[in-house]
Amino acid sequence: MSGHSKWATTKHKKAIIDSRRAKSFAKLIKNIEVAAKIGGADLSGNPTLVDAIQKAKKTSVPIDNINRAVKRGSGQLGESVDYQTIMYEAYGPNGVALLVECLTDNRNRAAADVRAIMTRNGGTLADPGSVAYNFSRKGVIAVRKTDGITEDDILAAVLDAGAEEVTDRGEGFDIITESGQLVAARSALQEAGIDYESADIEFVPGVHVEVDVETARKVFRLVDALEDNDDVQNVYGNYDVPADVLAELDDE
Repeated sequence: MSGHSKWATTKHKKAIIDSRRAKSFAKLIKNIEVAAKIGGADLSGNPTLVDAIQKAKKTSVPIDNINRAVKRGSGQLGESVDYQTIMYEAYGPNGVALLVECLTDNRNRAAADVRAIMTRNGGTLADPGSVAYNFSRKGVIAVRKTDGITEDDILAAVLDAGAEEVTDRGEGFDIITESGQLVAARSALQEAGIDYESADIEFVPGVHVEVDVETARKVFRLVDALEDNDDVQNVYGNYDVPADVLAELDDE
């Protein structure tokens, strides 16, 4: 499992699941509002909004919430949406490199919260440029493995649409594209009748660092704490967790 993918370990406590589901809804709604503000409410001319809505639907965000977010973001409800994107560079346990992407209406609050979370969980904020050089903006399309869909099928569908690579991540495949080719690759999948879980612009590390059980445990704890914060939209890292390490963590 690579650092740009989300930790998929099952959480067993219902309260934690419900809390994170609510936070996930709030972040997906925020993405829709920002996409609608920047590109307008017309889906035919705003692929970013299409992707944001698609992701929200796949996460079971109610359609009424989605529609309100589109109207609110595009100004149809007379409300002002004013979020700023801020990227923090950081080092996690054992020097793992992290990019923390925030979408916030209060820069001071976001900075203070991220710094406090880092301090409490063995991380430190880094100087600008010290981490970001190892990451590139890429399109990442996640496809879940299903009967009848092979890696060759996916390659055949997206190769001519600008896909750079297809990676087997166990339970599914990640298709990596240049950021500007994400829409084309996503459309090629749809035309081939292949469903996808998500299609996002992400920061993908050029060099990965393989981590052991103890480091992985600490990194996951830090990433979980960051993602629990309302202002943090995404956390990207250069850590790579071997299958045997992930299996051991799943058993805990």
